[in-house]
Amino acid sequence: MPTGAATTASQSTTEFAHITLPVEGMTCASCSARIERQLAKLGGVEKATVNLAAETADVAFDPDQVSAAAIKTAIEKTGFSVPETVIELSIEGMTCASCVARVEKAVAKVAGVDAVSVNLADETARVQAGGARAADIVRAIEKTGFVAEVIEDIQVFGAEDDRKDAQRLERDIVNVAFAAALTAPLWAEMVAMMTGLDWSPSRMTQLILASAVQFGAGWRFYGPAWKALRALSGNMDLLVVLGTTAAWSLSAYRVITGDGGHLYFEASATVITLILFGRFLESRAKRGTTGAIRALMKLRPETARVVSSDGAEVEVPARAVQRGDVVVIRPGEKVPVDGEIIDGATAMDESLLTGESLPVAKQPGDLVTGGAINADGMVSVKATRVGQDSTLSQIVRLIQNAQASKAPVQKLVDKIAAVFVPLVVAFALITWGAWFLVGYGWEVGLINAVTVLVIACPCALGLATPTAIMVGTGVAAKHGILIKDAGALERARNVDTVVFDKTGTLSEGRLSLRNVHPLKGNEKELLRLSANVQHGSEHPIARALLDAVEEPLLPLKGFKAHPGRGVEGVLDGCKILVGNRALMAEAGFAIDPQEDTARPLERAGNTVVWTAVQDQGVLGYLAVGDTPRPSAKSAITGLKALDIHPVMLTGDNARTAHSMAGALGISHVISEVLPEGKAGEVERLQRDGCVVAMVGDGVNDAPALAQAEVGIAMGTGTDVAMHTAQITLMRGDPALVAGALDVSRATVAKIRQNLFWAFIYNIIALPLAAGGVLSPAIAGAAMAMSSVSVVTNSLLLKRWAPKE
Repeated sequence: MPTGAATTASQSTTEFAHITLPVEGMTCASCSARIERQLAKLGGVEKATVNLAAETADVAFDPDQVSAAAIKTAIEKTGFSVPETVIELSIEGMTCASCVARVEKAVAKVAGVDAVSVNLADETARVQAGGARAADIVRAIEKTGFVAEVIEDIQVFGAEDDRKDAQRLERDIVNVAFAAALTAPLWAEMVAMMTGLDWSPSRMTQLILASAVQFGAGWRFYGPAWKALRALSGNMDLLVVLGTTAAWSLSAYRVITGDGGHLYFEASATVITLILFGRFLESRAKRGTTGAIRALMKLRPETARVVSSDGAEVEVPARAVQRGDVVVIRPGEKVPVDGEIIDGATAMDESLLTGESLPVAKQPGDLVTGGAINADGMVSVKATRVGQDSTLSQIVRLIQNAQASKAPVQKLVDKIAAVFVPLVVAFALITWGAWFLVGYGWEVGLINAVTVLVIACPCALGLATPTAIMVGTGVAAKHGILIKDAGALERARNVDTVVFDKTGTLSEGRLSLRNVHPLKGNEKELLRLSANVQHGSEHPIARALLDAVEEPLLPLKGFKAHPGRGVEGVLDGCKILVGNRALMAEAGFAIDPQEDTARPLERAGNTVVWTAVQDQGVLGYLAVGDTPRPSAKSAITGLKALDIHPVMLTGDNARTAHSMAGALGISHVISEVLPEGKAGEVERLQRDGCVVAMVGDGVNDAPALAQAEVGIAMGTGTDVAMHTAQITLMRGDPALVAGALDVSRATVAKIRQNLFWAFIYNIIALPLAAGGVLSPAIAGAAMAMSSVSVVTNSLLLKRWAPKE
């Protein structure tokens, strides 16, 4: 085998590990680009994506070549900090101190673990995981002979996050107030001149006040700036430090030497104050972009009422509920876990999970979702999914993954951001030199160069895309639309054709028996035989026949399914076939004489199923029918309003398919398609120039969902369909399809607006600053407001809602 081929084969089998690390200290797009460049240099790193707005680094890597600890170290070497992630576990089976030592030793060996502390008294472990995965830690403990389980509490996590944010905002506003109070006297001279007074603080007083602002309130800029310099890179903090320090240094020199020249203390202090104020507003606005996740994190209650083995109700922490526990939920309480109702009936408010505004009726056998609100009845629920497996946790994880992803356009922004700060510094030096050469002196050139440094804003560039994605995916989730990544948003914006797999998307997917037409024997016998053969099938037609039969089923042998055609089986020694025309034709049974009576049923929207017995011929046919979903017609109308072409794809015969399509307003119907042919039909549309979104809910829809530019899965469908799709609708409402495409268009529009303003701001502001049109103070205000305006523009997406 050639060497190249061997290398390719080896690479294709490489399994990449994945970690998401929190990163503190980033202030602009240059920071995120610097981290990505540093990580790309590490051997074994396949992909690194840094999100400025979410302050995370998402890394895929080969654990055989590079460790999580090395990735963390690489980020820290660029001048940023990676705060420790704490994982708490409960451990079963420890009896003495040697058990503790053994567990600690095993966990310490896991790549990415910085520290571990095991407590024998309460049988818990606290792990500082600098990128280590919880699954690897649990596996390491299990290998020592103990049972470990991650202690997860989304609500506590959200509350802790809220607390830290509140503390940070409190510190920021105190810092702003401190800076403003000391800067105010420096504005006094300007105010006095406007009112005709001749007064100003003494030059030494100005030095003291400006120094307190520069190196007190403004000290937060120096640390990141110094770290950027050490990494031979630049960021927003470096520009602020260079500009304000230059103005302060010139003024301080003149005060100390007794030079009577003009002082620029008010400029340096004002810039620091305004930028601090801008950062405060920016932090508040960025906090708003994660509102959807915060709301979801607060859905699960703190406690649950679990039925003990002796029948008593015991209140325990919600995180302590285990799979199989029975939980009692009273009216007005939140559902603590996913489960199945085993006693009682009620209505559940699932609006924050699915966007469904009306309470949903629930009875024994129905599933409930953790985070829903029990409206009016007391129910007992058997827990089926808890902790990280719960629907709520999966939704939060999906949204977080989407918000951590980057839109394709961000790649261009990252390239620009990587060279932005060096270019601005070079432009400032050119400005300084140009003013000096034309005869205005070095001082005028210096102040204009300071203005250039201060007004440049890579922050707006870095926030333009991620803030829009965070708000867009968040507001979509609020209305029951889960978007997996930013790439799906970009692709969904360009969709011009939506293909619906009819059953379960446009229709209810619950077929019922409409007509029984025997050619031999009676209706009861035809239905009994047909249902008996369907006993081994999970197809909707099988369920319709089985639901209709009243007699007990007979033993069935030799069951065989013919995908897209029907089934066969042996009953009392006779081979029986139940299926469509294609199956009858394959078996050599003639049905032409009965077509005239069967076709009217199909034109009415029913599916005709034929039953035949080997050596006896066709026994007759049955008609089963499905009904369109209540919102199906409005869904098609909504798509047409977006200038999107709807297509129905179905395995039904043409007459049945056109009947429902006509009622819904769909003119393009692709009928009689076998399950394995769905992806091919999508590909054919793509070859015709269509940008296709495929909507499905079943296992056999997965290839078509993967083939389409955008796969959209109905939340009522199978896990396979939802894992394959890029967009998941949390409730079975086809009208959400138009909403998903509309929110994608709105989000991409916001990204483009943000990028336009970020670019145009710098394109206009830098020449004005270089030309001496703007003062440093005005430049500082403009720079601070540019970032705030981008985030605020993204927050306007919160007003989006699906069109009625």
